[in-house]
Amino acid sequence: MRIIFAGTPDAAVPTLLALLASAHEVAAVLTRPPARSGRGRALRPSPVAEVAHDRGIPVVEASTLREDGAAGSAARAAVRGARADLGVVVAYGALIPQEVLDIPPLGWINLHFSDLPRWRGAAPVQWALLAGDARTASSVFQLEAGLDTGAVLSRLPVAIGRETAGELLARMADLGSRQVVEAVDALEAGTARPAPQNIGDHGERITRARRLTHGDGFVDFSSPAEEVDRRIRAVTPNPGAWTTLPDGRRLALGPVEPVPHSPTLARGAGRLVLSRQRVEVACARGAVRLGQVAPAGRGWMDAAAWSRGARLEDGARLGATPSQEPRPGSPDRAGSR
Repeated sequence: MRIIFAGTPDAAVPTLLALLASAHEVAAVLTRPPARSGRGRALRPSPVAEVAHDRGIPVVEASTLREDGAAGSAARAAVRGARADLGVVVAYGALIPQEVLDIPPLGWINLHFSDLPRWRGAAPVQWALLAGDARTASSVFQLEAGLDTGAVLSRLPVAIGRETAGELLARMADLGSRQVVEAVDALEAGTARPAPQNIGDHGERITRARRLTHGDGFVDFSSPAEEVDRRIRAVTPNPGAWTTLPDGRRLALGPVEPVPHSPTLARGAGRLVLSRQRVEVACARGAVRLGQVAPAGRGWMDAAAWSRGARLEDGARLGATPSQEPRPGSPDRAGSR
């Protein structure tokens, strides 16, 4: 079949490569425009665009497919011009309007990194970690106008370990790539059996996974150690975990190690226990041992080396709430695909 592929970040690349290695033809690629990245903040094409350019596949760069503006009109015309039988989406980054969904005869399918209807929205992997889910799944479903509401063609269960969101997403992206090709094969053969999502009698199975913000990465250590650990892993690498020093400056945090039994317990949340080999921070229950940290304006370094140079007092407190920052929110507002 002729396929138009829509995707933008690294997580979409494995599926594009799997489709290119399959018996199907990728007729065109739809991706978001170049974005600034790196130290020089130079404009760079998306990871998906780079693969498509290398393989000589026509690329359509558009931040929207809606009717407002010339860019959206040109993108919709390019989708029609691809004459694709099917559209495949993996983390494109914008909603696809019904007019565009109707263009391919077989519609569009989407690889979503959650066990739908759990964690509909833009950040399913991050919210699964925040919630402490032991398992998740990648779901290939039929795209429709609602946000992640379509019938599911296949599910691939995935156990969640002590991983960061970035590590889990990369693993699921690799696992899901073959899942997408199998779904495309089934659609071509007429053997696909899409099943409606089980949302419960009153929608109680639906949970939302809005995009996380910088404020969601703030750590004040007032939660149990296992929750602090989950929050830090959930926001790593993006939007990133951080806390505040006693003088109000920010300290970026890498993944930590929960310490169930620690002398920090009697000190109160956020209090430090320092030694030449380690830095521990008391939580509401238990403590965490810091790994890599990055003071404002500096690179990553081992927490023990940082503490020796920072000349902090044993018992100093991290995580006083910065007044200018919003408190971490709830997952009730969904983001874009």
